[in-house]
Amino acid sequence: MNLSTSVAFAVNGERRELVVDNRTTLLDALREHLHLTGTKKGCDHGQCGACTVMVDGRRVNSCLTLAVMHEGDEIITIEGLGAPGSLHPMQAAFVKHDGFQCGYCTPGQICSSVAVLEEIKANIPSHVTADLTAPASVTATEIRERMSGNICRCGAYSNIVDAITEVAGTKA
Repeated sequence: MNLSTSVAFAVNGERRELVVDNRTTLLDALREHLHLTGTKKGCDHGQCGACTVMVDGRRVNSCLTLAVMHEGDEIITIEGLGAPGSLHPMQAAFVKHDGFQCGYCTPGQICSSVAVLEEIKANIPSHVTADLTAPASVTATEIRERMSGNICRCGAYSNIVDAITEVAGTKA
């Protein structure tokens, strides 16, 4: 019985092909097979958001999905957003607004933040969207709701909201 499968996907713009045990999560494929350790293993149960990456533009808890499910997908990790000296605007805003303390949740927070702004831009409503007939807007309430799947044990939430608001170019 063969428990391994070949899977190919693009990670941070680079095509990667792996042979993994069918039970390997996307998180473990990224960390253990591709050595992209920016994506963190927090709870390993989809409750903290530390492992958030973007798959085909949507945020995903990489601990809850199997690598073999992502054949042909485009995966963006924190390493794919920016680099020292060339930070993504969200990364720069997190630094400016001190949107982290210990930093463990920060990669997931940043990946989720980038996706949140894309969701708002695409007019995808959240549970707190007041008017479904009006364009979605960047408000503190919207940001907090949309980011609620990303836990920060240090409590840097207000600074995270400030960073997201700055990148959005509005006052929340």
